[in-house]
Amino acid sequence: MATTADLRPGAVIRFNNELCTVLESEHRTPGNLRAFYQVKMRVLRSGKLLENRFRSGETIEFVRVERSNYQYLYRDGDAYVFMDPNTYEQHFVDSTVVGDTAKFMKEGQEVQLAFNDVTCLSADLPPHVHLRVTATEPGVRGDTATNVLKPATLETGAIINVPIFVNEGDLLRIDTRTGDYIERVKE
Repeated sequence: MATTADLRPGAVIRFNNELCTVLESEHRTPGNLRAFYQVKMRVLRSGKLLENRFRSGETIEFVRVERSNYQYLYRDGDAYVFMDPNTYEQHFVDSTVVGDTAKFMKEGQEVQLAFNDVTCLSADLPPHVHLRVTATEPGVRGDTATNVLKPATLETGAIINVPIFVNEGDLLRIDTRTGDYIERVKE
């Protein structure tokens, strides 16, 4: 057990029987009142944001989480299969843990998995990935006066909005946190 003085961004704690990662922790001492810590957290299972006020010196249960890089192999029914590149050991991760990041995962890609003992808590992609456009409508000539967007299907099956000048076969850089188009990538 540790106290609120040990709270740091990135730490994983158990709060209301949920594992939460600390996003922000601010120590406040308002006037003649007692000091407290205002903490913003994200629940690992659901991704829900929480805010809580802890008394200064309150005991908190920290959870040890190990993060390491794995290679995404394939989807097997309702699970995703990842391989440890050092030991070649395969791990089956439930699709509820992977969540929306699966839209931008392609076979052979590196993914960071977070484990608590043997339970996988989360799967995180790098901030940006390069994906190829497999289907999109051609742009209309002369329709560039404003920032016009059109839907495009990527090689993973995800559909995102891209500028009108993007064509089929283009390689794009995508922000995995928001799912937005960033730029075309030269090959």
